[in-house]
Amino acid sequence: MPIYEYYCDANGETVEVSHGVDRELATWLEVCYTAQRSLGETDPMAPVRRILTRAPAVSVTKSNAELRDLGFKKLVRRDDGVYEDVTARDGDARIVRANEET
Repeated sequence: MPIYEYYCDANGETVEVSHGVDRELATWLEVCYTAQRSLGETDPMAPVRRILTRAPAVSVTKSNAELRDLGFKKLVRRDDGVYEDVTARDGDARIVRANEET
């Protein structure tokens, strides 16, 4: 689950919490409950706002051809000790056996 930071104007505290992307916390009570911490002296209904402090990580899937063009080799296990090089170009060996030099 992603980690978010919420800031409370009432007490000046920033708290890290982890929750699903479909959820937005609005009060100090929700933040403390989610973070499993005590409310302290702050009004439980004090508003909070989510702040962005880190850029989210993005993962982009690459095709076998893109991996090959970037200099990677992708081996898929086909049998015990036998792998298929799915990034091999036409004319290159596609089958690789364990303990063989490539």
